[in-house]
Amino acid sequence: MSRIFRLAIDEDTLTDELFAFVRDPRSTRYERRVVKELRAIAPGMIPVMEMMILDGVQERRHVYDYVHAIFGDGVDADVYYAT
Repeated sequence: MSRIFRLAIDEDTLTDELFAFVRDPRSTRYERRVVKELRAIAPGMIPVMEMMILDGVQERRHVYDYVHAIFGDGVDADVYYAT
């Protein structure tokens, strides 16, 4: 199967945006752009962020560790068209 799209993820920016989501005490956190984009690309990440909220995550490094575990080094994700 040939590659149609190649997504580039900025690991640091994604970490910053997700950490801001986790630390935001307002219910409007779900209106953040990162949440809207993740719902389309990686909806499974949102429940993990919700668990970090419940766990009381206070350090950015915990969010970074998760982002890095998902996307790894290089952080390029290949998207293939399935027929």
